[in-house]
Amino acid sequence: MQTEHVMDQNAIEASRVTALGVLRDELSKAAAATKCHACGCFSQTIEALEKAAGFVRELVPIADSARQVLVAKKYDCLGCEVCFPARAVNAFSEALPDALPVAALCPAEVPTERAGWPPLPGEYSVIRYGASVAVCTLNSENLAKELAKTSPDVLALAGILHTENLGIERIIRNLLANPNIRFLVLCGDDTQQLVGHLPGQSMESLFANGIDDKQRIVGAKGKRPFLKNVTRAQVDAFKSQIQLVSMIGEQDPDRIAQRMVSLHSQNLPPFDAIGTSEPSVATVHAREPQFFKSDPAGFFVVYPDRRKKRLVVEHYTNAGVLNCVVEGSTPVAVYMEIVRRDLVSQLDHAAYLGRELANAERSLQTGEPYIQDRAPGEPLPTSALPEASCGPSCATCH
Repeated sequence: MQTEHVMDQNAIEASRVTALGVLRDELSKAAAATKCHACGCFSQTIEALEKAAGFVRELVPIADSARQVLVAKKYDCLGCEVCFPARAVNAFSEALPDALPVAALCPAEVPTERAGWPPLPGEYSVIRYGASVAVCTLNSENLAKELAKTSPDVLALAGILHTENLGIERIIRNLLANPNIRFLVLCGDDTQQLVGHLPGQSMESLFANGIDDKQRIVGAKGKRPFLKNVTRAQVDAFKSQIQLVSMIGEQDPDRIAQRMVSLHSQNLPPFDAIGTSEPSVATVHAREPQFFKSDPAGFFVVYPDRRKKRLVVEHYTNAGVLNCVVEGSTPVAVYMEIVRRDLVSQLDHAAYLGRELANAERSLQTGEPYIQDRAPGEPLPTSALPEASCGPSCATCH
């Protein structure tokens, strides 16, 4: 037993020596790289080493030497393909996991939440609020764009993920804010250990193990997998609402899309977020209107002119006087000209016009009869009309 203990101690010491050697080499490279001198990654790493120096005395000269080249911080992280401070921290943390304090975190400011969904900004495309699948393509930006185009019916959000702290925090907050999302597909290339961030592996660890008392993702191997800006309750709710589907390394958009369609077809109901924050977007059940109010700007007569193969809109004042005829080959051309000329003043009237132009265009293309529909609802009762102020010829007031 004593021999085994000596062997364990020798292994620990060998790991320590190796880690210190990597630490010196990588920080020397950072000191030689001008771009690192004003980077938050470098300054935060030095601060962490200085705090750990009480436990590992050999860190003192290493940290002192690195600090000599530091200048005022200009950026938190440049996202370099090779991050020398990250490689230094990774090597040291692997050999002595308890030596570095939580201060080794990447800079992490609390993001400002906004109204609506998604509440936090990020590198993603919003597709459809009511869909049940979100996809994270990790470091594969083009893959996220491709999936956003090919799977709109099942996809709520498609984006990338570079970091295992701020990035994962924002995914948690944004997905929790939409109870319709029940699946998170993880695909594309995970950032290599060389860079220091492993967000894909960290996300897998979050679902498998959760976080510890220091808000660290248990089992995560990334650079600094601490979630400072979400609560344990939010993490638990996220894991309850979302099913993680890991396809890390998969780059084929067709295979990923097929998996997303299969997941969406499960028809899971929206997540009942009892005890967590309410959804950030209200779902309103629309009703047919009971009354309509005439537009003070006048009314329209819409019809397809089959001889000219054009759409025609005649605009009349409420006194029944024709004052303008607008012709065009498409609904867009016609209604944009009407808007430009201020011939419509109510949003419901503009929506009605758009619907009628679409119906008239279909009639022009197919030859089916076109009959202009009346406005929905009944005319607003006289008692509900505003006090007359525009003369006896105004149909709105009289």
